[in-house]
Amino acid sequence: MKKFLTAMSIVLGLGLANAQQTAPAASAQITKTVKAAKPAAQTAKPAAKMKKDGTPDKRYKENKKLKKDGTPDKRYKENK
Repeated sequence: MKKFLTAMSIVLGLGLANAQQTAPAASAQITKTVKAAKPAAQTAKPAAKMKKDGTPDKRYKENKKLKKDGTPDKRYKENK
């Protein structure tokens, strides 16, 4: 009986370990597609000066209160 419980706990442990490894890989692909879609939508806003990598250049006054994806940062009063 003790060997049976040990074997079942090992099988359960390996099953849970494999289940946790596959979930982040799937979510990483989803975030990559979402991130790829955001810069394309942001190109319609020519007022924000961008770096070569597509993020707003924080040296300019109009970009000081933008997030990395170019959307207004809601932490500031004028963006709420």
